Amino acid sequence: MEFCPDCKSIMVPSDGVLICRRCGKRLEMKKGDNLVSRTEQKERRMTVIEDSEAAGLPTTKYKCPECGNDTAYWWLRQLRSADESEVRFFRCTKCNFTWREYD
Repeated sequence: MEFCPDCKSIMVPSDGVLICRRCGKRLEMKKGDNLVSRTEQKERRMTVIEDSEAAGLPTTKYKCPECGNDTAYWWLRQLRSADESEVRFFRCTKCNFTWREYD
């Protein structure tokens, strides 16, 4: 990565020259200049809840849509962008059916 000697902004390559996006200064690329771009991937993680009682999840009175039981474990997850509300997950304490609720 090369920086502009005048305004210290990042210089971008274009047709064998480096051009400053801010002030427009142009520098010839040296023969030995290697331009490398890297993209890092974030590791995706999934929460798997196998034994809800052992995980210490709180319970609430909420009717299960599958069996009609009135008690469910619950937890929150941020699945969408940060400016949107979290998603509430529920798991029936009787039949282990899991469902979600959005705002």
